[in-house]
Amino acid sequence: MPTRVVFDTNIWISGLLWRGKPYQCLVLAYAGQVQVVYCQQMLAELATKLRVKFRFSENRLQAVFYNLQRIAERIEIAGDLHVVQDDPTDDIFIECAMVSGARWLVSEDWHLLAPHQYRGVSILTAAEFLALLEHTPLP
Repeated sequence: MPTRVVFDTNIWISGLLWRGKPYQCLVLAYAGQVQVVYCQQMLAELATKLRVKFRFSENRLQAVFYNLQRIAERIEIAGDLHVVQDDPTDDIFIECAMVSGARWLVSEDWHLLAPHQYRGVSILTAAEFLALLEHTPLP
């Protein structure tokens, strides 16, 4: 089974809209080289941002969610973790990684990147994640 990883909302959005490092992260997931994990709270945040900030239609949102659910594993979190003091809404990503046993959390959000690691979960930028995978064989 591929190594589990959590992509935060900005990785999904950047990967969907542009062809940079976040896009390359999504390509790894579509190729089955990593197992993306998400929770309902993350999906709700992604929907809101795509709908409001990027004006995605409901049909386009449904297509995004269909593809996400096809390659990702949904898990349940309690929402009890309180770690990110500067932006408590980011706690869901760390909790999702911990509950799912994900090895990595990939983000471009400095609130999440600040600790670099939390209880065995490495928090990396997309570039750091891709560089790490070049030098670390995946199980």
